[in-house]
Amino acid sequence: MTPVLVSRGTRLRSLSAVLIATGLMAGCGGGGGTSAGTSSMLQPSSAFAAQCVAPRPASTIDPFTRLPYGDRAGSASTEKSWVRSWIDETYLWYSEVPNLSAASYPDAVSYFDVLMTPAITASGKPKDQFHFTYGTPEWVALAQSGVELGYGIEFAATSVAPPRRFVVAFTEPDTQAASSNITRGDELVTVDGVDFVNTNDPSEINSLNDAVFPSSAMSHTFTFRTLGGATRTVTLTPANVTRTPVQNVKVMITATGKVGYLQFNDHIATSEAQLIAAITQLNASGPLTDLVLDIRYNGGGYLDIASELAYMIAGSARTTGKTFERIAFNDKNPFGLTAGQATTLFHASTQGFSTTPGQALPTLGLNRVFVLTGAGTCSASESIINSLRGIDVQVVQIGGTTCGKPYGFFPAENCGTTYFAIQFQGVNHKGFGEYADGFVPASAAANGVPGCAVADDFTHDLGDIDEARLAPALGYRATGTCPPATSSSREAALSLRSGPEPTLFRTPVRENRFYRQR
Repeated sequence: MTPVLVSRGTRLRSLSAVLIATGLMAGCGGGGGTSAGTSSMLQPSSAFAAQCVAPRPASTIDPFTRLPYGDRAGSASTEKSWVRSWIDETYLWYSEVPNLSAASYPDAVSYFDVLMTPAITASGKPKDQFHFTYGTPEWVALAQSGVELGYGIEFAATSVAPPRRFVVAFTEPDTQAASSNITRGDELVTVDGVDFVNTNDPSEINSLNDAVFPSSAMSHTFTFRTLGGATRTVTLTPANVTRTPVQNVKVMITATGKVGYLQFNDHIATSEAQLIAAITQLNASGPLTDLVLDIRYNGGGYLDIASELAYMIAGSARTTGKTFERIAFNDKNPFGLTAGQATTLFHASTQGFSTTPGQALPTLGLNRVFVLTGAGTCSASESIINSLRGIDVQVVQIGGTTCGKPYGFFPAENCGTTYFAIQFQGVNHKGFGEYADGFVPASAAANGVPGCAVADDFTHDLGDIDEARLAPALGYRATGTCPPATSSSREAALSLRSGPEPTLFRTPVRENRFYRQR
């Protein structure tokens, strides 16, 4: 098999996830496997909870519950038993899980990795593409503060196999990448002297993975080609990067009114305060006629934050008493939720992720919103689109097809590992949630729902009024039509507009929908 450059973080967690992420398994036939059929023979997961190979000290506190984890001495067998019972209790497709011997797997994580449905969808994709684990300390650090080891670069890949092409999608403020003047559109050429574009040598690819997706604080030298064709070499040292999920907030003055713009990259805890500040800033300029919400690189996160943002866009008149998202579980109703508990309304007040809970949220009160989307628009981001359409706010989609992830998780922690298995599907106020193949701008327009299919444009900064996705949004406001496709010779050479929709390699916690159990 031809080596493929992939995210080291993803690679270390699940080989199957890597193959899916790089497209190598797309269209493959489905596997079989014996149905679990073991529900009546399994003890409750609570019988094995917190019985660990390596118990944490009794004083170790769960930052989410503010209670001790309560670990005690156990074994690999008790950890695997917890996983198997928990999957049987909570997994959305528990009856499709193969009956596999726990003894064949060395630890709970490797056992968990295979406890998923082998089914294939009608379009040839694995039914479950979203099964993963995370070390609890890493999950807590990223979920609570957005901290992640790296350089502050968000790469977009238009090709993961030679000739390989990684382009800078954006950089995080106040990071090494920003201070080194690495900017959107820069292409990666070499890493530590290795030909990034053309190498097919497995050992060199491993070295590239170690540098591009670092797991230690070792310095690496990168050569980039700028949009002007010049090359620039910089040495970067991985460090903890605190993400800034809300960027480029501004108001654009047009002939038909004021238009707000904000780039929203992550539904992490810190985004709550930043979104409130952004909406407050937009309101300060006077009433807006429209908002352009750029979520092309937003893979998801906390559903409650998506609900807050949807409320802030639509306002109270359209959202009062309406469902943001209702979640459907397996037939066991594993969390014992009532219909009310399984329903997230449009939050009119802060939920306390990074602000004081219970504070009234500012609103724009819009009947229409333009969303800039791409393959990196996933999960909780798709919920914003679906929920607003569910209350008849017009959502004009400009860009590419979204990733198609109407599913979500209640993260479960046991013995230092946080487990994520699909446990629910979300539907909007009208009961719609069937978008596993994503929201498609072209087909949406064909069905009478406004939208324009436009490829990503790395030759302009995000928020630039001439950028290829923002410009059509502004143009559609004026004319009600999509612009003709255009490209410069430089863009054609880079295959940035005419080429495939780029792939972003992000940690799994930035590509999913997370629901806080009430």
